Amino acid sequence: MIDFEPGKFVGFFVSKKANGLLSAPGVSENSFVFFLKNKRLKRTKGTAIPKKPELRGSKKNKYYFCYNFDELNYKINMKAYLFPGQGAQFTGMGKDLYENSSLAKELFEKANEILGFRITDIMFEGTAEELKETKVTQPAVFLHSVILAKTLTDFKPDMVAGHSLGEFSALVANGALSFEDGLKLVSKRALAMQKACEITPSTMAAVLNLDDAIVEDICASVAGVVVAANYNCPGQLVISGEYKAVELACEKMKEAGAKRALILPVGGAFHSPMMEPAREELAAAIEATIFSNPICPVYQNVTANAVSDAEEIKKNLIIQLTAPVRWTQSVNQMIADGATSFTEVGPGKVLVGLVNKINKEVETISA
Repeated sequence: MIDFEPGKFVGFFVSKKANGLLSAPGVSENSFVFFLKNKRLKRTKGTAIPKKPELRGSKKNKYYFCYNFDELNYKINMKAYLFPGQGAQFTGMGKDLYENSSLAKELFEKANEILGFRITDIMFEGTAEELKETKVTQPAVFLHSVILAKTLTDFKPDMVAGHSLGEFSALVANGALSFEDGLKLVSKRALAMQKACEITPSTMAAVLNLDDAIVEDICASVAGVVVAANYNCPGQLVISGEYKAVELACEKMKEAGAKRALILPVGGAFHSPMMEPAREELAAAIEATIFSNPICPVYQNVTANAVSDAEEIKKNLIIQLTAPVRWTQSVNQMIADGATSFTEVGPGKVLVGLVNKINKEVETISA
């Protein structure tokens, strides 16, 4: 850092009353200076305040905080890209991409070869029932999301996240996984999950308008396997487990004041201990796959924190099948780390809808 002489212009300041320019001693040319009272940083809409600015001095109970301008500027207006999970599929998905982009057509045809069947025929012209087939659903959503991202001319993510299956799409989009390896893992994941679902009758249920802590406590009090699986947004949590345990938990949720506790039409208890056989099977495939350090952090379902280390990404991806999707926590952390716009890449608009319920001030876009 190159310090200016005392009194020279060093940046902007913010206070409770005004915004403007500030001259102050002992700060650098590239510093962004916050001028405030009572050691509290004022956060204005669309501006990310650094977590640990450096206190440089004070005068009359007014404090000067300095932060490297380039780093701070990077934290302002950061773009987050989101990738949906299973359930977003629809007939005709990806057809426009195939017909209007040579790159998209090439990638779709490569996917047909890797999977050993023409998934594009089902995606473009298949029935809803055909799209629900285990070997089709997850690869179809993955392909639509990833190929759309690869054809966007302005795709420059500062951070990415994916909901459940969507995390694999996010990892291809940010360069941690190759397209081919990502597709192979998604296909193996789908088949492993289907086999796990056939071992014991299991299901999931949506619980509305009940505090997360109450939902967790009720799950813990019920005999059998039932856990919180998807923290989708405030007031919307999905539980997962053995069929009878989920049914009993739903009854208790309603008694505790839940607006609704509804069994979902799914084939099994995803993101619960019931997926342990699938986790073990997928773990071997993930361990054998090469992961690279990504171009930007991924906010993984398991931790809800930014991850950029390839080995840590692999570890979290293995845990994901039996751990909850911490979506609310992930979005909140992305916002805390500077995200001001969220773009959903793939079929549907479910994720941007959830973001709007988590924080109404950020910009949401559907690619």
